[in-house]
Amino acid sequence: MKFSEFLKEKITSFIIIIFLIITIEIFLMPYYINILIKLYIPISIFFSYFLIVFIEYLKKKNFYNNLTKNLENLDKKYLIPEITDKADFLEGKILTKTLKETEKSMAEHVNEYKFLNEEYKEYIELWIHEIKTPIAVSKMIIENNKSKVTENINEEIEKVEYFVEQALFYARSNNVEKDYIIKPMNLKKIINSVILKNKRSFISKKIKVNIHDVGKKVYSDSKWMVFILNQIIINSIKYSKKDKAEIEIFSKEYKNNIVLYIKDNGIGIKKDNLPRVFEKGFTGENGRKLNKSTGIGLYLCKKLCDKLGQNIEIDSILNTETTVKIYFPKNSFTNFN
Repeated sequence: MKFSEFLKEKITSFIIIIFLIITIEIFLMPYYINILIKLYIPISIFFSYFLIVFIEYLKKKNFYNNLTKNLENLDKKYLIPEITDKADFLEGKILTKTLKETEKSMAEHVNEYKFLNEEYKEYIELWIHEIKTPIAVSKMIIENNKSKVTENINEEIEKVEYFVEQALFYARSNNVEKDYIIKPMNLKKIINSVILKNKRSFISKKIKVNIHDVGKKVYSDSKWMVFILNQIIINSIKYSKKDKAEIEIFSKEYKNNIVLYIKDNGIGIKKDNLPRVFEKGFTGENGRKLNKSTGIGLYLCKKLCDKLGQNIEIDSILNTETTVKIYFPKNSFTNFN
């Protein structure tokens, strides 16, 4: 806050003081008063006014400078009312009161939103668990009445089951920190459970699965990792070639991390689509052509990996191959025998 800027705001009061001094001097002119007294009166009035203005400037300067400095250094700007100094002048008191009332109102709206969001999440989870029962019963009926028709129905039911699972994890993805347990897990065990989950698709599409060098232990949450790997494997299956399709899964250990590779020889991804594959709702050219993508799977994979402290990358050559890499940071918890 500059003094010159502050004085500009005081120009009206300054003009009034000058007018007052001139009026007093005109009023005293008819009277015989010592010249020193006549000089003393306007000088004392002007000096007193200037002193009051200067003290007011110092108060406001300290308050607003601290407010600006705190605002610049604060990452969460909405917390500014909590660290704002108490003002000892009227404007500052009104400002701090307004800020605190605004913060209180915002906190109430945020809590209301959280409550509604939690209610919605609970409803989605309840709905998903309810719908899983008729899906399981339908699959059991199909298993006991195998035919070409029931096989086709089963394929569609498995699609529904996949989307239901995706919806469940999507609902939970905003609160991963409340729903995960980070601990050492065996990569091979997680991979095998995902392969077993998709065995029908591998058999029906005659996809060769090559798994090697996955005996390492990494630090993550097994439940979320099963979901992430399942999304990637399903993509590899969806976009596999008709002849000699193959998925290779292996890991490599580096200085700072362990990297899991999921590589397929499918139709690949166009180079200009690669930077957007993790965007929410992005289906890409392959997804639009084959009508097989929701644009949510890889978005969730990226979101969950970020929350678990892992990194995920995709490399691809169109009509040749696609490789998904998941990076698990190394630390003392990963060195298990």
